Amino acid sequence: MNPALTALVAVLALALSSAGGSFVVTAVLRAASRSTDAGHEHAEAAAAADPSEVAGTRSESDGPEGARARAALRGGMWIGLLERIAVTGCVLIGAPSGVAVVVAVKGLGRYPELRENPGVSERFVIGSLASLLWAAFVGWVAISVLGS
Repeated sequence: MNPALTALVAVLALALSSAGGSFVVTAVLRAASRSTDAGHEHAEAAAAADPSEVAGTRSESDGPEGARARAALRGGMWIGLLERIAVTGCVLIGAPSGVAVVVAVKGLGRYPELRENPGVSERFVIGSLASLLWAAFVGWVAISVLGS
């Protein structure tokens, strides 16, 4: 294949992965927040049993789209953009072990926030998986286009 065309496909894949992933992750997080196990019912049940246990905990986060989860995971949009570029790049160059490095760095970097705010781990896991799957899918599509 023409090197210029290969470069164009790679650049388009990286752009689609980084920009398009934001929409995918947002949609998945919204869907997860509407889920019956997003925390709303759990907070209501806990409040009925002991209202003092709910204050400052799950009721403030209200699932992966809650204010507490957003505040604890500051910088998530930029981290997600860089994560998707790195993952798609690893897929494009045929280095799947690089994806493991990206996941490890992200997990270690977020560990303090997750440890101090266990309720935000739901947002972290859902957002990370949606982001990683989108980036890998875009990389796979680009490889398929380049291979044909």
